[in-house]
Amino acid sequence: MEKKGSVLIQKYELGRLLGQGTFAKVYYARNLETSMSVAIKVIDKEKVMKAGMMDQIKREISVMRLVKHPHIVQLYEIMASRTKIYFVMEYVKGGELFKKIAKGKLKEDIARKYFQQLISAVDFCHSRGVYHRDLKPENILLDENGILKVSDFGLSTLSESKCKDSLLHTTCGTPAYVAPEVINRKGYNGKTADVWSCGVVLYVLVAGYLPFYDANLMDMYKKISKGEFKYPNWFNPEMRTLLSNILDPDPVTRIPIEKIMEHTWFRKGLNSKVSGIQLRIEEEPAKCELDSVFGPSEEAKPVVNLNAFDIISLSEGFDLSGLFEKNEHKKEVRFTSRQTAKMIILKFEEMAKKLKMIVAKKEGGMMKFERLNEGRKGMLLIQVEIFEVTSSFHLIEMKKSNGDSLEYRKVMNEDIRPALKDVIWTWQGDKPSSTESSVAATASYTNTNI
Repeated sequence: MEKKGSVLIQKYELGRLLGQGTFAKVYYARNLETSMSVAIKVIDKEKVMKAGMMDQIKREISVMRLVKHPHIVQLYEIMASRTKIYFVMEYVKGGELFKKIAKGKLKEDIARKYFQQLISAVDFCHSRGVYHRDLKPENILLDENGILKVSDFGLSTLSESKCKDSLLHTTCGTPAYVAPEVINRKGYNGKTADVWSCGVVLYVLVAGYLPFYDANLMDMYKKISKGEFKYPNWFNPEMRTLLSNILDPDPVTRIPIEKIMEHTWFRKGLNSKVSGIQLRIEEEPAKCELDSVFGPSEEAKPVVNLNAFDIISLSEGFDLSGLFEKNEHKKEVRFTSRQTAKMIILKFEEMAKKLKMIVAKKEGGMMKFERLNEGRKGMLLIQVEIFEVTSSFHLIEMKKSNGDSLEYRKVMNEDIRPALKDVIWTWQGDKPSSTESSVAATASYTNTNI
């Protein structure tokens, strides 16, 4: 049990309790080596596992290491004991933005400065394929200099979590700040949902109260769905126009974050040297190894045992897709291997470590690799699927599921192919004979099992 004055992992001295929830407590702490103040989130492993929330914790870690930005609470490191997980984070001394507005509405210039910083952080998250989904004043902190820091990524998600319709389908967030399309449960775009929440935050900062509120939750949802709210008389016309475009109940016509950043009301004061705004920052993610926290993950198993008909359909020489669609640069590449699935997975993990890529294993022989690249297209996501022909013969398919195609081809040719040379038997498509020998050999292996 954590107590004030106790020392964690011979490195951090715990101080006062800053806050607590169902599964975690947050403490002030001091680094004994550097004397730097930090906040440590202590998560109870047993409670989390019983509640089936381990995947959510893993996702929070993955998200936080992707979003290193001046206006986002920084994750320094992750530690673990047999029963606890420790998030060591930036200590933000000023507390919640909510406490500031609880005293009353803010002046427009102050509210605009906070809103600019909030949009900067959210825009950066979106460029990394991260959607917060629970933006509200309670999850926004202020440091001693009044610099805003977005926190609590417990409900955030990654772009790879989208369904086949490219929409998210998990209803989450705080009712008063949640977008209409989230309530309607028809699927929603994480970007536009976050934009709506930012608009509600701006309204609250300047008005001192919520735009959509009713003691009856269903009535409040009706107001949100229709976008029914009124402006106080002190809201100037320029800000009203911007807010009307943000709090548009139709996500299709709602103003995108790029247009918000171009709006004249938003741009005011951005050239000030003391504004504290930093837009479009490109940073490397915080490094943290999930295996050291949760223990080694289970060995991924091949997705399916292939039969001769599967092999033919996956073989490049029999691929008829070119007759129906134009695709100069195919997203997927395939190779065969005489190594075991365990050896192939191990080689992929070694490759990822060498190339500083993030590995996310999926059940059923599927792996995903994340690599940050510059620009607004965000992270490069490569999906790997391992198909078993026999226990010592496999077909591996790799394809890009997110990111820039030029970057993907460069990484594939210059980094991935050389790194995997020890497990590759033959690449499909390198030479005409490669495909033929691959199909023939694979069919031969299959026939021995029939």
